[in-house]
Amino acid sequence: MCGIVGAVAQRDVADILLEGLRRLEYRGYDSAGIAVVDGDQQLVRLRQVGKVQALADVMKNQLLPGGTGIAHTRWATHGEPSEANAHPHASSGHIYVVHNGIIENYQILRESLRERGYLFTSETDTEVIAHLVAFERESSDSLLEAVQRTVAQLEGAYGTVILDKREPERLVVARSGSPLVIGYGLGEHFVASDQLALLPVTRRFAFLEEGDIAEVTRFSVQIYDKTGAAVSREIHDAEMSFDAGDKGEYRHYMLKEIHEQPAAIQRTLEGRISQERIEVTAFGPQAAEFLSQIEHVQIIACGTSYHAGLVARYWLEQWAGVSCNVEIASEFRYRKSYVHPNSLFVTISQSGETADTLAALRLAKEMGYKTTLTLCNVSGSSLVRESDMAYMMRAGAEIGVASTKAFTVQLCGLMLLTGLIGRYNGMTTEQEAAMVDALHQLPNKLEQTLSMAVDIETLAEEFADRHHALFLGRGEQSAIAMEGALKLKEISYIHAEAYAAGELKHGPLALIDAHMPVIVVAPNNELLEKLKSNVEEVRARGGLMYVFADSQAAFASDATMRVLDVPHCDALIAPIVYTIPLQLLSYYVAVIKGTDVDQPRNLAKSVTVE
Repeated sequence: MCGIVGAVAQRDVADILLEGLRRLEYRGYDSAGIAVVDGDQQLVRLRQVGKVQALADVMKNQLLPGGTGIAHTRWATHGEPSEANAHPHASSGHIYVVHNGIIENYQILRESLRERGYLFTSETDTEVIAHLVAFERESSDSLLEAVQRTVAQLEGAYGTVILDKREPERLVVARSGSPLVIGYGLGEHFVASDQLALLPVTRRFAFLEEGDIAEVTRFSVQIYDKTGAAVSREIHDAEMSFDAGDKGEYRHYMLKEIHEQPAAIQRTLEGRISQERIEVTAFGPQAAEFLSQIEHVQIIACGTSYHAGLVARYWLEQWAGVSCNVEIASEFRYRKSYVHPNSLFVTISQSGETADTLAALRLAKEMGYKTTLTLCNVSGSSLVRESDMAYMMRAGAEIGVASTKAFTVQLCGLMLLTGLIGRYNGMTTEQEAAMVDALHQLPNKLEQTLSMAVDIETLAEEFADRHHALFLGRGEQSAIAMEGALKLKEISYIHAEAYAAGELKHGPLALIDAHMPVIVVAPNNELLEKLKSNVEEVRARGGLMYVFADSQAAFASDATMRVLDVPHCDALIAPIVYTIPLQLLSYYVAVIKGTDVDQPRNLAKSVTVE
């Protein structure tokens, strides 16, 4: 992986492909490349390590005429970042390939192709596809047939686009486990791994299904399913907008997105809550029928989304009166598990294409779950299309690799889900009204909390030379502590761990000294006094603490403890409110350390490989 763009048009497409790569930069990558062919079968390929700008700089000095081309930004899975490992990969002087995913049987195929005389010039699994297509093309009637024969031999995940410079009027694309969309124009068509890449040239898209192969020319798109039968896929009009260059007044996308959270929360709640009630239609037209039968909830997610699920477990069991399990998608897939009667299977993913989460959903369908629901930010994504119900987050495009506004919007969606399931399991109308009232207050509470930014920026200076940090919380705030630790790791590269504060005495206290900063989230709830006891345990061992505390929680700063007052809020929405200062702390620490905040090293925004 990470980003794919392709085009077949009458006009020159190099600039379109380059702009598409720029719009996919937020995903994270280590190299970029492009190949363009003209009507005379003259092809130019350029590849560069580093940012898309490095590729753009080379393109300034190289003519790339031609109406057919492919481009790619790579996030390494096989082989270190290098020009040789960058896409597009080539074979036999005429086949060029870009690919997202992992070919699991590439070693076996590689050896077989070497025996046939093919020379490998990279360490990647992708080069296997190029040589296989070249080999199959020798005995096939068309490039399409050669690709169909090739993918039948591949094991693993792939979203791939193949160009044969001898046939400059067409591209062939194939999808299995890694997303691809077709963009429809007038006398031109496009391909991408994400529709965001193509918004400047089209707003009409069809999403390829699992196993689909498509032949794309200027005037036609022909799609075949995994059986080889010709099929049609519905064409959707994109509703999203995205300006890749617009950070507004902010230095980084991450800071912009932190400050967008009040508006994002407002959008996600609009039309989904009244003054006192949650609208069941927030989860689709059949939600009332499905949710009224639920006795257990299984939540599956990865990374930040997993932490949202952990918070929801507290809500669902306390307020909705149903049992809830939360599991990391990559673990769920590879163990035998028990399906509770009348279970709702919930997946959470900003992109809707997270490979492990998508695979878990497909497994759940085979296991007999009552129904499935996804919380997702991208309409038309695989998780949305393959789930029975979908809660569309409406967070807006999230460009920073480290998730911020998507997380808090996910929490809002999970609270709405809690209220609706609770409605059918004994939750009173008064309790639902209290939940809705708290949600109405939330955007304003987040605005108040964002005003802490100046104090947190000052505090961050004390972390600049730290190498480790410990985050503590109790109850649902233990999951917020985990999210805070993850954010600090992701963008500042400081090692951080999180614990439920009551677990300190069972081991983590051994880490406490004057060099280990301890960050505590302390809302004014029923666990506050217990948390204060845990704080004293740290204090007694010489620890240095930074406490984000409710303004009514009666904490006071001293030589061993810095207290930052968080605006008082309803305990129900406290997990969402207390997320904000931890995001700001991670951001300002990263800025002081000089890291790449929006595109941290080694990470990708949408993880479409296992």
